[in-house]
Amino acid sequence: MNEKNTECQKIKPEKEYTHLMELIDNLPYIVMTLLGAAVLFLSIQTTPSRWILAGSYVAYGLAGTFWILLFVCPYCHFFDTRSCPCGYGQISAKIRKVQDQSLFNRKFKTHISVIVPLWIIPLVAGIISLSKNFTSLLLIVVVFFAVDAFIVLPLVSRIYGCAHCPQKATCPWMKTKNQPALSEQE
Repeated sequence: MNEKNTECQKIKPEKEYTHLMELIDNLPYIVMTLLGAAVLFLSIQTTPSRWILAGSYVAYGLAGTFWILLFVCPYCHFFDTRSCPCGYGQISAKIRKVQDQSLFNRKFKTHISVIVPLWIIPLVAGIISLSKNFTSLLLIVVVFFAVDAFIVLPLVSRIYGCAHCPQKATCPWMKTKNQPALSEQE
């Protein structure tokens, strides 16, 4: 058995998460997706296009969640347990089998990029639309989107969900200068 697998087995869950706790952890992402759709809806002037674009963004947000469920969660040490702060591990277990957990760090880094455009698309569309046809309502929605996406969501993740995640020591999202990921400790 390699050293990384031995380290992974030493990780013990701090607690089990209730469905309410999982909802709290996921709420900023849900709000970001809805606000992003609202930004896109308000950025487009033609009626059919605005509905299609907003609906497509929500679909992309859902697809991004399922992408993580399929390609990251099966590699998590807490796959199919109540120790996952966001609850994805239990959902993922219904559609995938557990994978090599020593690859979590690499899989996370590879697949997280699939959802990064969710943070960028509404912001760019909102700024372009505001520069061409300013409205107070669009400005307000863009500001709320930016606050949720770039302040609230990362804070909730780092302070609430990820801070209590039993796998934070191996996760690239939580890695700090003082606490390198396991793959860097080898």
